[in-house]
Amino acid sequence: MSSKYPVLPPNKIIRTLNRFGFTKVSQKGSHIKMKNKENRSCIIPMHNEVAKGTLKSILEQADINLEDFLNQI
Repeated sequence: MSSKYPVLPPNKIIRTLNRFGFTKVSQKGSHIKMKNKENRSCIIPMHNEVAKGTLKSILEQADINLEDFLNQI
């Protein structure tokens, strides 16, 4: 069973979230906190790759559909 969520580098996720109106608010260690105008926030781990389950959690926090996210990459 394969997941439809890809494994991506954090920089690509951050760049895509910027397109959805998210901006970097703070960084603590290897984790970046991003927020948008609606005050939705998400935490991005700055590791080599972001796992599929972690990406799913980030998109749920940001309230972004996977298909919309993948179209913006």
